[in-house]
Amino acid sequence: MQSSLYVSLSAQVALANRLDTLASNVANLSTAAYRADEVKFDTYLSRAGTDPVAYSSMGETFISSDKGGLRETGNDLDVAVDGDGWLAVQTPAGNVYTRDGRLQVSADGVLQTVAGNPILDPGGASILVDPDSGRLSIGRDGMISQNGRAIGALGLFSIPDEAKLARGTNSGVIPDRPAVPVVDFVGQGVAQGFVEEANVNPVLEMTRLIEVTRAFEQVTAASNKSEQSMQDAIKRLGQVT
Repeated sequence: MQSSLYVSLSAQVALANRLDTLASNVANLSTAAYRADEVKFDTYLSRAGTDPVAYSSMGETFISSDKGGLRETGNDLDVAVDGDGWLAVQTPAGNVYTRDGRLQVSADGVLQTVAGNPILDPGGASILVDPDSGRLSIGRDGMISQNGRAIGALGLFSIPDEAKLARGTNSGVIPDRPAVPVVDFVGQGVAQGFVEEANVNPVLEMTRLIEVTRAFEQVTAASNKSEQSMQDAIKRLGQVT
């Protein structure tokens, strides 16, 4: 079989993978603190013939480390992470780290995410507040005060740069390496009354979506042309023999 068909097929698989990530990014434009999916592509060299043939890989999907913009809400229970830190959330599947700081207080006083999962303190414990004692004041270092009295602290955690991230709930991630509490708040902290937006650029993502769609159509056309030329060659060979 012509090597061009293999090349076209590998390109179609790679482009389909990229389309999936772009579609997911566009669908989460308005999701608080969502981190976009990106794809890293490589090529493999076929040594079956005298000339090397470059094939596209399916691509390695990874979560973008770019930060989203901060939007002021004025809500006392909204916090945004300023810096590279993450908030820790307790879920049935284990701890998840998120930058979605939209909080709420349960009827029994547990500080939790909008999805109902407890937010953790630096020691990994849930945070209890008095739901009937007025507004919460949250400092840059995560310290939580109510009626002028310190009652707990939001945990801010650092994930190693080399850690690979998997998707978790609440726009969160699950690293393959342990996250550690932040102790130095120079350049790190939380901002009360703000929410981090998705780090997806809508114009850029739509442009990429158009480019990938066109590329997919071109590769498909090239594949069809190559297949047709092979069929024509087989017909001619049959006529000669």
